[in-house]
Amino acid sequence: MDHTRQRLKYLIPDLLSALFSWILFFLLYPETGNGVLSPPFIAGMGWNEFYRGLALTPVVWAGLYLFLGFYRDVFRRSRLKEIGYSIIASASGTVIIIAFLFGTGMAEGNLTTYFRIMFVYFGIHFAVSYIPRLAITSATTRAIRKGRLGFNTLIIGSDRKAVEIFSEINNQIRPTGNKFIGYININGNNSCPMDSYLPRLGSLDDIDRVIEEKGVEEVIIAIEPSENGKIERIMNRLDHPDLVIKAIPGMHDILTGRVRINTIIATPLIQLSHHLMPVWQRNLKQVIDIILSVIALVALLPVSIAIALWIKIDSKGPVIYSHERIGRNGKPFRIYKFRTMIDNAEKNGPELSSENDRRVTCPGRFLRKTRLDEIPNFFNVLKGEMSVVGPRPERKFFIDRIVEKAPHYKLLLRIKPGITSWGQVRYGYAENVDQMIQRLKYDMIYLENMSVFVDFQILIHTILTVFRRKGV
Repeated sequence: MDHTRQRLKYLIPDLLSALFSWILFFLLYPETGNGVLSPPFIAGMGWNEFYRGLALTPVVWAGLYLFLGFYRDVFRRSRLKEIGYSIIASASGTVIIIAFLFGTGMAEGNLTTYFRIMFVYFGIHFAVSYIPRLAITSATTRAIRKGRLGFNTLIIGSDRKAVEIFSEINNQIRPTGNKFIGYININGNNSCPMDSYLPRLGSLDDIDRVIEEKGVEEVIIAIEPSENGKIERIMNRLDHPDLVIKAIPGMHDILTGRVRINTIIATPLIQLSHHLMPVWQRNLKQVIDIILSVIALVALLPVSIAIALWIKIDSKGPVIYSHERIGRNGKPFRIYKFRTMIDNAEKNGPELSSENDRRVTCPGRFLRKTRLDEIPNFFNVLKGEMSVVGPRPERKFFIDRIVEKAPHYKLLLRIKPGITSWGQVRYGYAENVDQMIQRLKYDMIYLENMSVFVDFQILIHTILTVFRRKGV
């Protein structure tokens, strides 16, 4: 489906609604003082405020909607949830716009008046913006239910469970838009029950090709209880950020409250999201990354100059060490660090450092204990290759060896690597692959509990590590 076109269907009315609601709001309160609000507001609002608002409001609203993730999953929007999202967005945008345009007057005037201003503008904007958004969402929902729109869906599984879930979804009272294009066989049998319903598109090893060639948008994992041991391997292969992944809930999932439904009519399935944080938190995390990186690079500039001189005087070689690491979605990038080892320390191949490593220089020992060697990592954050908090990036050489013993390591590649991590704080530097696997459990816990609040906790512990010189 054309996601860009659908996003424009929402974006253009949102921009027009922002302009119209501001014009309507202004016309309700003319300079003549005949408006509903009291004279202190009327005296403070003239044509300058009107034109500034005319230029500002579309930018603020579009930026806010983007920040909150309004334009991401544009075909699976719930009309009921849309009300809540619209109320939150309208309230947030109202505070930003009124505070920006009338901040001085609010500080000097009657606060009750300005709260009333906000309430009126909120009501106007919510009504004007929500009506077209509701109309677009309703039209999209009708198109999905009538079969004019749908999501190319792949079933992973080939036996009784797969047949049951296929039949149940196909016989729903209200279609959910699943257009089944085939199934993936994971048991290796030549003959499967699903052969009577859908074409076989290959095995698990073919899944990347199938998703790409068939334009798969949704995957349903429908495997037998005896095949549950394969679930980790399946999830490792479904590393596609925009793919919707659903699975059949077991009794344990129901008892622990993991089953969440969007409609009381649809077949109950667990949705397994690649997005481990809400959209607004992911965007907030990115903003915090940029702000902290700029502050750190500026504030630590004198320290960086001193470190550079120390490294240059102590030993031959470059001040900044750069080499390839693996980032989000397996994409390689070059990481920057202050050099802590002698030049050409890995002439015999990749090798992890140990506590008494003779390759580590005198400045290097201090920098490693205080983590100050990672100051140049902030440039990687500004380039969008890393985050301030996230699993430490590794080299492909070591990733291949970790995956041999712990295949679930690949799940960490779903997020940006970080300057500091839960594993780094709790475990420190690893000297071999086995220790890297032991540290992995902390990073996996972080992966399942990602939030801005957890990031701040890790940052606090990292700062304490720096001042206590407890880095390993």
